[in-house]
Amino acid sequence: MRGDQDVERMEYVGGPVHGRPHRAGTQRNPDIDAAAVHAARALLEERGYNRTSIDAIATRSGVGRPAINRRWSSRAQIIHDAVYPSVDPGDLPADDLIGAVSTLVSGAYGLFGAPAARAGVPGLIAETRSDPELHRRLVIEQLDPLRAALGRLLDEAAAVGAARPGLDVDTIIDAVAGAAIFAVCLRDADDAAQSAKRMIDLLLRGILDRG
Repeated sequence: MRGDQDVERMEYVGGPVHGRPHRAGTQRNPDIDAAAVHAARALLEERGYNRTSIDAIATRSGVGRPAINRRWSSRAQIIHDAVYPSVDPGDLPADDLIGAVSTLVSGAYGLFGAPAARAGVPGLIAETRSDPELHRRLVIEQLDPLRAALGRLLDEAAAVGAARPGLDVDTIIDAVAGAAIFAVCLRDADDAAQSAKRMIDLLLRGILDRG
């Protein structure tokens, strides 16, 4: 009988697995994850959301479908990982509200302007309504760390009179994400960088203008 290591080897047939294979159920082989996510990203760009199936990802990546099913509970889950990077609130400049807002807006327009995101985000948004796990990952895990970091900067700036008091951090994040998604994923704007600059100016006027 083959052990878990042999199964792991058999399920990744697209190329050699670097280093010693890990036992299934104890530690995921990062080469398998990377191959599947890379294939999903390429298929999104080539075929669009609806035609990026788990079978297509398995064929393109050389990763067996059982291995994919153990790692992701649905097609939407693997597409999520192909489209969204890990969010690190440490990427926002500390003690610099203007810099944080600028970074947040530029990052959103850059993220949603990537070809895979343009193809995948509208479909992911639709599936989020019926997939609690996807909602948790997309809305809570992705945004909560940024919400906390930006909220702290808003409170600190308001306390010293550098920003309007009582600003709602969710409204700001909604404005950033909503505008970026609409501009590059739906309106298909080809000037994402300029659109981001205009949004930064608009938001900062609303945040900093104390009347």
